[in-house]
Amino acid sequence: GAVGLGRGVPVGVRRCDGGGDRRRLRLPGGPTGDPVRIETRPLDRPLGHLLNDPVTYDTIIRNGLWFDGTGGEPAVRDLGIRDGRVAAVSATPLEASPGTEVIEATGRWVMPGMVDIHTHYDVEVLEGPGLSESLRHGVTTLLLGSCSLSTVHVDPVDAGDLFGRVEAIPRQHVIGALQRIRESGEGWDGPSSYVAALERRPLGPNLAAFVGHSDLRTAVMGLDRATRKQVRPSRAEQRRMEQMLTDALDSGFVGMSAQQLLFDKLDGDLCRSRTLPSTYAKGREMRPLRSILRRRGRVLQAGPDASHPHTIVTQAFGSVGWGRRKPLRTSLLSAADIKAIPFIIHLMNLLGGVVNRLGGDFRWQHLPVPFEVYADGIDLVIFEEFGSGATALHLQEQAAREELFRSEDYRRAFRKDYESKYGPRVWHRDFFDAEIVACPDASVVGKSFGQVGLERGGLHPVDAFLDLVIEYGTAMRWRTTISNHRPRILQKMAQSPHVQMGFSDAGAHLRNMAFYNFGLRLLKHVRDAERAGRPFLTVAQAVHRVTGELAEFYDIDAGHLRVGDRADVLVVDPERLDASLEEYAEEPVAQYGGLSRMVNRNDATVPLVMVGGQVVVRDGVPTSLVGTQRTGSFLRAGQRSSIPVSAAASESSTASDQASLTATQVSA
Repeated sequence: GAVGLGRGVPVGVRRCDGGGDRRRLRLPGGPTGDPVRIETRPLDRPLGHLLNDPVTYDTIIRNGLWFDGTGGEPAVRDLGIRDGRVAAVSATPLEASPGTEVIEATGRWVMPGMVDIHTHYDVEVLEGPGLSESLRHGVTTLLLGSCSLSTVHVDPVDAGDLFGRVEAIPRQHVIGALQRIRESGEGWDGPSSYVAALERRPLGPNLAAFVGHSDLRTAVMGLDRATRKQVRPSRAEQRRMEQMLTDALDSGFVGMSAQQLLFDKLDGDLCRSRTLPSTYAKGREMRPLRSILRRRGRVLQAGPDASHPHTIVTQAFGSVGWGRRKPLRTSLLSAADIKAIPFIIHLMNLLGGVVNRLGGDFRWQHLPVPFEVYADGIDLVIFEEFGSGATALHLQEQAAREELFRSEDYRRAFRKDYESKYGPRVWHRDFFDAEIVACPDASVVGKSFGQVGLERGGLHPVDAFLDLVIEYGTAMRWRTTISNHRPRILQKMAQSPHVQMGFSDAGAHLRNMAFYNFGLRLLKHVRDAERAGRPFLTVAQAVHRVTGELAEFYDIDAGHLRVGDRADVLVVDPERLDASLEEYAEEPVAQYGGLSRMVNRNDATVPLVMVGGQVVVRDGVPTSLVGTQRTGSFLRAGQRSSIPVSAAASESSTASDQASLTATQVSA
């Protein structure tokens, strides 16, 4: 309608689309207590013109194809942005005032910034809060605290042990970052002060967060006790975990993440190679925690134990609200079309449908692109899933590993594990399907380990692999695709109401994968299929899947681009949704001692990104605001967010500086 009286939205222009439909709003609070009916009609022009008070905008995005994030049909519109929010969406040109920046978006898609529901930026955000690798691909909101891991309660050393090996983030940098925060007096002692500490930083994107169950368990029981099979939390410890979860939800956390996957192993010395603390929890411990989430309408993110398929079923059916209970909103890791078990993806989708028909509120997390991974030598998490691989990764010193690899007993065990093709697993265990991409010995580059073995007298692929690791160590780099390799299955999953788009692992596995641009790659897949005459989603549906749908599930103020919404904006050039999206580059991470990280670079695809009405990316490159001024906010579940003071101040300053200028035309 023309006048916005929605929840939390001040009276003003809702949409300036024209048209003749009428809408009725029911508002509580009439003189007699009965609902008040107000009839509205769409306006052809912003409300200010009716009041002889011209509306002024900080920014106007001109003539782009606008998607609002609801899945509704797009339309060519002007967007007016003021004070960090969308002030107008107009079918007729909005008038620019002196100082208004006008962004020409003809032929471009204008949509809400994307939401990334599965990241591991928990450490990086502390000293690199700009998080530009996600911003530059249009992600304006991301969730911390996945896989039972967060930094809300644990001390620096325990955090290093939890994150280091599981997420392939160098342990010494995890410990160092948290110690420096503590020593600076900028630390925290619980979820409320943790949120405050984040908001003191110049956040680039918006953040939301899970509290990790391994974080809670470690803080309450100590890492050693929390990772012993025979130890259970005392009643006092159980009550303490329940209170910590309640405190996190009171502070606006979206829920709790838990983990049962048994090949996520601890780093460090004290508890090295034990599985994450969350994997040791039994039903008696988890039921009260799930009950709190269920009552509060918050989300359980869980990772079942793939080696015991019954845990997948029990986690899924735990979402159902049997009887009078509310359903437990559940996000399960993860729906993947695994090469090693090609039929499993169909069972996952079927399970999701059954659970939701029974009254659950259940979603699989799904990465909508091929899951291609890279490795330096043997440093790759997939080797944790079988005994000989885990034995190698348990050793920290390269010399000790090389001695192990020379052992014929070890090689025999590795070959046996490699040839075991049955049972639950993630890696296909096929060294013929693994390409060497870099090596001091140029003669092996471009070949598989299987080919190298054949050329070296018929060596077993395992022996060819181990020989190269002994000879070149981490200087030998290779890649393989372990899942999501069939385009038709990706299309089917993108259509499924039982999955949600995510699982990028942004901020983790720095040398192994780069899915920062997964949302753009989904848009490319949809656009290409549409042009080929074989559509499986509309572009509007795809936009909804990576924006509004996710924001609604996690109940955060993001993912929409309507009047009154946050001005978190992504402008996409659809003609540059091209092969550059599938390429990889490397970039050093200053926070991790210059470690080279795999990244995506498709600058021409993303002309513009805004967070809270501030331009944070132009032509794919982060602006000077990123990492120096806070544009993002911590989005509290169930609450309307505020625009950062620093951003508002900048807007006022910019408007003042440009008051004598005419409207600037900026090519997007």
